[in-house]
Amino acid sequence: MNLMTNQPGLSVQPYRAALDELRMERAFSRIADSDLRQGNAIRLLKNSKENYPAWIEAIRSARDVIHFENFIIADDETGRMFAEALMERARAGVKVRILYDWLGSSFRALPAFWRRLREAGAEARVFNPPRLTDPFWVRRNHRKLITVDGRIGFVSGLCISDNWEGKDNEPWRDTGIALEGPLVADLDEAFAESWVLAGMRPIPKSDLAQAEDIPHAGSMAARLISGEPGMFRTYRVDQFIAATAQRNLWLTDAYFVATTSYVQALGEAARDGVDVRLLVPGSSDVPALQPIVRAGYRSLIEAGIRVYEWNGSMLHAKTAVVDGRWARVGSTNLNFASWATNWELDVIVEDTGFAESMEAMYLEDLANATEIVPGWQARRKRAKRMRSKRGNRFKRGGVRRLAAGALALSSSIGKAVGSRSLTTTETSSIAIIGFGLLALAILITAFPLLIVLPVVLALVWFALALLIRAFRIKRRVRLRRRKMAIRRRLSRMKEAASSAGK
Repeated sequence: MNLMTNQPGLSVQPYRAALDELRMERAFSRIADSDLRQGNAIRLLKNSKENYPAWIEAIRSARDVIHFENFIIADDETGRMFAEALMERARAGVKVRILYDWLGSSFRALPAFWRRLREAGAEARVFNPPRLTDPFWVRRNHRKLITVDGRIGFVSGLCISDNWEGKDNEPWRDTGIALEGPLVADLDEAFAESWVLAGMRPIPKSDLAQAEDIPHAGSMAARLISGEPGMFRTYRVDQFIAATAQRNLWLTDAYFVATTSYVQALGEAARDGVDVRLLVPGSSDVPALQPIVRAGYRSLIEAGIRVYEWNGSMLHAKTAVVDGRWARVGSTNLNFASWATNWELDVIVEDTGFAESMEAMYLEDLANATEIVPGWQARRKRAKRMRSKRGNRFKRGGVRRLAAGALALSSSIGKAVGSRSLTTTETSSIAIIGFGLLALAILITAFPLLIVLPVVLALVWFALALLIRAFRIKRRVRLRRRKMAIRRRLSRMKEAASSAGK
């Protein structure tokens, strides 16, 4: 007799599975601070060859509103192509709102570039420029977002620059998505919040899509993760996914400098039999960061995480695909700046077909990557640890995870082609860091003012910002008190006049 159904012969397993699914969804929504939107059509776009034409086509088709937000908008051939398309729509009466980050764009596009856009009728606003009263201006708007007429949107890791087109060198590798359906309303909402933070008036509701008014465009479920300074939304999601992955967790990241707790979460997943892989650039546009990233390979690889370096140009994508079910595409890198201090934007798609496309794209990328592998002694130790865990996993019923772990182990131990020794990679990175620290020590000894002066200036800046803020708060309080005193006087005068009239 089944206690749940009160009928003989019926299994409780389907009910338990449904309950587990409900709990998983509730946990995901709470962690991400985002609702799951049903009824979307989402298309995977690879590199600028697929992203840029789709963006331009959508912009040229705009009839009412364009919202355009990006970290880097450069005044080069690519930037001018987008500027022309946006200006043409603005002249045609379309409301064009452009938001660009001060640090990312100001040195790549001079004021004349933005002036042309404004003269054509577009509203172009810089996000978080340096201000004396805000020493935390280093927090950046790193989002890459486009919405058109509330019907189509784009989220990606691509900026607007010739680097992604490969005008001078090989094009940068990056990933984005095009989406239609109710999730576009969430993109519009995220843009509207950034617009107000940039000092602009709130966008009228008539210019923002509403999820309930957008017809379903497909069958995909997805949610938007809006990263904000101090909120750690994407970090919590990344931790949650690492903790719940059962079969595979494949990551691509451009600037991987993860926290210790996240590396531990990935390591625990790998030790539990999950096929965890990390694809990072082989050469970075931030050369100083590369030795730091490589110095962290050992802790990853010894935990059973397979690390690959991209052999092509700069790898700028930020993606994840998990268990053939979840996929993440967006702007968030796996480092503290993206998780904690930047405004970021990512979409998590819950669809097996989309996840399969992401896995296929990942395997294509690995064909152009070099795996960093440990020496034979480290591989023997890893194999021994896996064998010692095998019995425990079997007793706990983790047959699926055991099979996945065995597959990952067998494919990594036999690596000979397309790989590079961890020891060689680590040694060169440590040597570079050592020489860098030595040079820094010599520089400080020879020119101490070079180090002391910036620290003093920063302290003065913080002090002035706090004093100005305190003065403004005190002034607001005084003005408020004066207004209240005036209101009381007027009230008394009215009462006196009323009494005299009686």
